[in-house]
Formats: sequence, C-alpha cells, structure tokens
Amino acid sequence: MERTIYDTTEFATAVQQLALRSRFSRIRIAVIDPLPAIKDGHRLIELGRRLSSFIEFRRPAAEHATLADAFLIADESGLLYRPLASHYEGYMDTDDPHAARTHLHAFEVIWELAEPEPEFRRLSP
Repeated sequence: MERTIYDTTEFATAVQQLALRSRFSRIRIAVIDPLPAIKDGHRLIELGRRLSSFIEFRRPAAEHATLADAFLIADESGLLYRPLASHYEGYMDTDDPHAARTHLHAFEVIWELAEPEPEFRRLSP
C-alpha cells in the first residue's frame, strides 16, 4: 500500500476503470499491515469501500506476514515484482504469462488463508 505507488490519483483512477470495465472484474489486495493505510485514508481503501463488489482486501495469515516481496499481477500476463517490498527496486513486464502465473499461484495460497480485515469495510476511519 505504498503511498508513492498505490495512493495516487492516477493509480486509483486506473483501478476504478478496471473495476467498472466488466461485471466480472475482480480486484484482490492482500495487505500485511493495513492499519496505517486505513488511518491515513488511502485512496485504494476508499475506492474499495465504494466498489466493494469488485475490490476485496484481506490480511494475510500469520505464516505469510513475514514475506519480504511485493507484487501486482494484471490480467494473468502482467507482473510488477519487487523482491524486497521495503525497496523500490524490481521489475515489470506487461507480457510474461509464465511469471504472472507463478506469482498468481503464490498469491492464491496467500489469499485462501488470509482473513478479511473488518477495518477495510468501515464507512468512516
């Protein structure tokens, strides 16, 4: 939920357009420590509250809370990957289905064990 990447008007607008593109759109976001973003009024959280049918947030289970990497997968072929979430170094490829599928599989495992964070649903932070 890094502000410089994911809390910009441009990114929130792109996510909104993606969510509203189809009734089948599904955006899933796993956040290890969501409370700072919730308290600060992060744009994605506010958008997720308005578009809760399309955007879902979860907090990973304790066994995944120490993962060091961060990634974003788009349309099963695009990947933004940072080996260390605490650093802005990484790579992006808009057409790497193999790498996207590999990370999507890892994400599915994290997602299935993750719990919905009630604070994401609150109407007022």
